[in-house]
Order: sequence, then structure tokens, then C-alpha cells
Amino acid sequence: MRKMSLVLSVLVILSLLFSFSLVWAQEGASELEIKTADAAFEAADKGNPDPAWKGQKLTIGVYSAGPRGAISGPLYFWRPYFEKLTGATYDIVEIPFAELREKIFTDLMTGTGTYDIIVGPSWFYGDYISNDWIVPSDKYLNDPRMPKWEPASILPPLQELYSWGGKWVGFNNDHDGQVLYYRRDILNDPKWQEEFKKETGKDMPVPPKTWDEVYEITKFFHGKDWNGDGEPDYGITMHLKVAGQGFFHFMALSAPYVVAPAPGDDPNKVTRYHNVYWFDPETMEPLVNTPGFVEALNMLLKLSKTGPSAMWGWSLGEAWDAFLRGKAVICFSWGDVGSLSQLPDQSSIKGKLGVAPIPGSEKYYDLETKQWVEKRNFVANTVGASWHGVISKFSKNQDLAAYFLSWQATPPINHWNVVWGWTGVDPGTLYDLLQPTGKSTIEEYVATGYEAEDAKQFVNAYEEMWYKYPLKQSYLRIPGTPEMWEIWDIHLSEAVTGQVTPEEALNRTAEDWNAIIDRLGREQLKKIYQEAIGYKPE
Repeated sequence: MRKMSLVLSVLVILSLLFSFSLVWAQEGASELEIKTADAAFEAADKGNPDPAWKGQKLTIGVYSAGPRGAISGPLYFWRPYFEKLTGATYDIVEIPFAELREKIFTDLMTGTGTYDIIVGPSWFYGDYISNDWIVPSDKYLNDPRMPKWEPASILPPLQELYSWGGKWVGFNNDHDGQVLYYRRDILNDPKWQEEFKKETGKDMPVPPKTWDEVYEITKFFHGKDWNGDGEPDYGITMHLKVAGQGFFHFMALSAPYVVAPAPGDDPNKVTRYHNVYWFDPETMEPLVNTPGFVEALNMLLKLSKTGPSAMWGWSLGEAWDAFLRGKAVICFSWGDVGSLSQLPDQSSIKGKLGVAPIPGSEKYYDLETKQWVEKRNFVANTVGASWHGVISKFSKNQDLAAYFLSWQATPPINHWNVVWGWTGVDPGTLYDLLQPTGKSTIEEYVATGYEAEDAKQFVNAYEEMWYKYPLKQSYLRIPGTPEMWEIWDIHLSEAVTGQVTPEEALNRTAEDWNAIIDRLGREQLKKIYQEAIGYKPE
């Protein structure tokens, strides 16, 4: 008994020392963050770290957002825990968004191996795979040294982003898709509902289901002092700056105008004309300048006029800030907004958050009949990066890199990253969704600071979009994707800022995409594209 007491005393002292060292190491972290992180650390599977890793060092290349910023922030936060686990450490190399492709691809093309791990976007996969640049995560799933994570817990539309050819390639981390955020307190206020009906002759649609309904609401509220601060407020906020990820707005908005359900018993069947978004799968001719895209871009321009003109120069953070400070009644974006809205130092709208799946359209364009179909259409999206780690084939520490990424992918660590909004890691697993569909409870979210109804609206909006929407937008993962999206971003900005018409901006995009396709090899890209979207020529 005396021996047991001595052991327990030592463990308590070590535990206190460990906690103290982590509090010291995590500058800026709250006591609640440290407490819940310690619990997640204890609960996570730790595998069997190889003693030979002690003293080794990794280098991780990641999107640049700082020690308390999205995606890069968790790497700083968890580093002391990783050092405690393995005796190894890592350097973090932050890369600005606009320089990601150049710096990472140059390192891989030259075989330099600067980065052991790349925490990058999913649209790099076409180049990763076709050039054989990365080590698949499949290799480590049954390695007894590795912590166990749950690939099957990742929701089906997102599993496709982490795998290739039926095998796992990346390690679970972030899960992106855009949903609609609105001010629940304002749109449900009887005073504003009465004013809306008086001005428009219609009942206010809460939540708005289509982009036309979104426009009606943002147009009504824009310029009114609906938050009572004595100044006019905005209808919508978006980030529209070139190289500021603004083109993702258009991607999510345009999908229901473009993606048409297949006729017959299976509306999800991929044919030459149905459930396609990017290219004609028979010719690789871009669809980006077809009537559905033009209609959608006209809607984006209408919406942009119900927000501040300054947002044409806004990046992600500035657009989110306008909504979180209570200046915009609506925004549509990634899961970050849901979790950031609960942080008192960044948000004034906690307890006022409404969330709905991404809106649909009142009509869609049928590529086969070349006619509009006057019917509501709803299309789920995985728009965004879904930032996650892959291992460079040129890394000299591949096993240690796999250990770090497997440990970060375990449910306790990954779910901790999800519920703390500043991390930029968004929900997308069964252990993030609420019971009975998922494994989480509302109490888990409340325990980390969420207001209960906000959390319910936030998580359930993603569940509805990814589980109940009839159609989904395909994700582009062919070689050349990063270059194509950068070009698209520039031409969309030309339209939004009035330099050219929507038709001209999209025609320019199609012309430039065709040049890239011809340069890289149309037949090769067509084969990869067909496989990626599940198209089988008849």
C-alpha cells in the first residue's frame, strides 16, 4: 500500500508538472482550452511510439495563419504534447495562400524534401497522384506503432477527398462545405417580419431556402439600422478579393443552377449531361460558360450589391468579422463561422445564430435539352480545401510523420480541434454530428462554451446538407486544378468589379482552361476526370 501511495504521489506530481508546462507553452490559451485539451490527450489512442524517434525533427508546410489562426494554429498548440509523447519535435513553415502552389509544387518537383508533411488543400490531389509525390496513409492504417483513427467516421462526401482509387491517401483533419448563416434573432423578430411584408407584400422566408429568397432578405435589410447601433447595416458579407478564396462563394452558389438530376430511377447517376459540373466528360470542354453558370454569376452580382462595396477587397477574415460583429444579417461560408460565433473575443452574436444548409435555386439548366427547368434544385457541396496532412515521398522521416498525422486524426484530438473555432478545423465526422445520426451530444458542445441552440442549428445544418440533399457537387481533383482555379478567381473578379460582363468573364475562363487542358494533355485529363466523377462512357 505504501509503495502504491508513493507511485500515485509521483504520478500526481508529474501530472501537475506536465499541465504547468503545457499552460506555459500554450500562450493565449484559456484554462478551459487547456483543461479540455488535456482530457482529449488522455482519451486519444497513442499507439506505440518508436523510441528511435526521440531527438528527431519534422518540418510541416502549412497555410499561413499564425499560432492562433486557422489550420496552422493547432500545429503550434499540440506541439508540446507531441514532444512529450515521442521525444521528437517539428518546425512549422507557414506559407501564404497565394504562394502555396508555387512553393509546395516546386519542393515536390525538385525532390528537395523541405516538407516532411504538407497540410494542404484537397485540390492538390490531381498533381500529387499523377506525379507520385506522396505516401498513401493506407500504408499505416494497421501499423501497431500508429494511433488508431476512424476513416469510416468521416462523412461519405468527404471520404472521397481523403482517398483515391479506393485507398486512403490523406489523414483526417478538416472538413469543408459551405452553409448559410443568418441572424436568428433578427429574421424571427415579429417587428422585422411585419416590415418585410409591408415592403415586399410577402412573408419573410425563414430560413431562406433558395438564392432568390436570400436576395429578397439581404436587399430588404441592407442599409437599415436593424441592429440598433445608430448606423446603417449590411444585408450580406462576402470575401471577394482576388487570391482571398472568394471564388469558393461562386462555386457553392452556382451548383444548383448547373448540376441537373438524371432522369429515371436514380437521380444521382452521372451521365454526360447530368450530375456534372466542371467539364463535358466526353470532350473535356469546360461547362463554366454555359447558361447555368451565367445565371448564377448574375445572382452573385445582385447579392454583392446588398453588402458593402469594401468587400470586393476583403479576404476571409474581414468578411467573417462583419457578420460576427453583428453588421451583416447573412453570410454563407465554412464551418469556421459556426464555431467562431461562440468566442466572446471575436463575436457579438452568440445565442443569435441561425444556420441552414446551402440554398438551392428556383430553376436549373438542362445541358441535354438546352432548356431551363423551372423546378427547385438543391445540391450539397464540399467546397473548400478540407485542409489535411499528407506525407511527402521525399521525406526522410515518413514513419514519424505518419505517427503525428495519425495521432492528430484520432477522434478525441480531431473533435477538440473541431469545437474550438479558432483552429479552422470544421465538423465532418460522425463523432461531430449529434445523436441519433452521429455520436456527439449537445452537452459536449455546451461544455466547451457553445450556446445550445446555436450548436444545434450549426451541426444539424451540415447533417441535413450531407445526408439529405438529393444531389452533390463534384470536387475537381485533376492535374492543373490549382492553376485553373487561380485563373477563374481573376476572371470572376473582373465581372464582380464591373470590368467585363458575366458572359465575357466566363468565356475568358473557358478559353484559359482549354489552353491548360491542351498543354497538360486532353485525353489524359479526360480519363482522370471520368474516374474522379464516376462517369462511364456508354
